[in-house]
Amino acid sequence: MESRVKVLGHGTHPILVGLPIGLLASAVGFDLLGLITGDKKWRQIAFWNMAAGCLSGWVSMVPGAIDWWFLPGGTRAKRIGLIHAIIGDTTINLFAASWWARRHDPENPPMKATLLALLGGATLGAVGWFGGELVQRMGVSVDDDANLNAPNSLFED
Repeated sequence: MESRVKVLGHGTHPILVGLPIGLLASAVGFDLLGLITGDKKWRQIAFWNMAAGCLSGWVSMVPGAIDWWFLPGGTRAKRIGLIHAIIGDTTINLFAASWWARRHDPENPPMKATLLALLGGATLGAVGWFGGELVQRMGVSVDDDANLNAPNSLFED
């Protein structure tokens, strides 16, 4: 089922989600690196990655919600899409809470901020799996005419 929100012939949600996934996953890595090494700059980088990851995640939710809205009711895709959305929203909120908990001293965040980020990292993996299930197994956001010899999305032969 084709995406309702496209850029240059491609679904917008799958294009946009790469940024928050990368930023938030690396935020967890930088947070742990700072915790292990004691080097505060890594905690500062994690803080800013979380901010950018949450903002870009909220932006990516808009075309995802539009695509979900147009999925046929009573389908597995509609159910999995809802689970994907709930876990995605939870993930962004966990990272936002982690960011909020460290906002006064990003270089020395409280342990609860690190735990929230770790939990967010775990749910980030789950939301990615459900998103992959939607695209890879159910064809959501895949062009209706997709095939191994499909023409370029910008030009028709």
